[in-house]
Amino acid sequence: MGSARREGPFGSDEGALRIHQAIARDLGTAILTGKYKPGDLFEGEIEASERLGVSRTAYREAVRILIARGMVESRPKAGTRVLPRNRWNVLDPEMLAWMFAGEPDPDFIRDLFELRGVIEPAAAEFAARRRTDDQLATMDAALEEMGRYGLSTPEGRAADQRFHHAILAATRNDALSALASSVGAAVSWTTKFKHRKKLMPRDPLPDHRAVYQAIAARDTAAARATMAELLRLALADMDIAISEPG
Repeated sequence: MGSARREGPFGSDEGALRIHQAIARDLGTAILTGKYKPGDLFEGEIEASERLGVSRTAYREAVRILIARGMVESRPKAGTRVLPRNRWNVLDPEMLAWMFAGEPDPDFIRDLFELRGVIEPAAAEFAARRRTDDQLATMDAALEEMGRYGLSTPEGRAADQRFHHAILAATRNDALSALASSVGAAVSWTTKFKHRKKLMPRDPLPDHRAVYQAIAARDTAAARATMAELLRLALADMDIAISEPG
């Protein structure tokens, strides 16, 4: 099916997505918000496609998107069932977009920052030891654009992502570099959420500059420490009640 814009059961921005992607987004969001809970069965393919006014092929492709992200499993005769949360690929960039389209769980935001706190300070330390001049120039250019556009704009957030991507690339560790899309999506969506909530108590650019300067100086200890501090302040900026897991 094409992607012509039209109003429909999938919302007014459906035109930006193919039909099966729009269905997957809405089903995925329904799972994330608890409308469908782990163990719940979806209605049958025929019933669902008729209710939504789409082809069975489009609905089937939507379910495949959810299967690929670990959200559901589909078995002949048994139907399509929602899987437990620990099976979901919560770092998939598209799933992160679904989460942050609504009101994300504060505990999940904490989880993202804890993950970043494990990965990014170590990555900054490696980058300080292994970075090339070209990679350093990429970081510097990203910081310049962050300052020019600000993080309240798409251009500024894209520059922020490029800065963090460049640090992961500078580790020269393929396993760490493979996390760039997930870490970048987490950076982008938490920043966008903060600005959506108008939580802008301070300018985060100096924190990024401090990381850059440590990497430029090949000061591994300072690179780790300044990145850890950047993340601590970024989480504090969220200004939400984040409890320790029980």
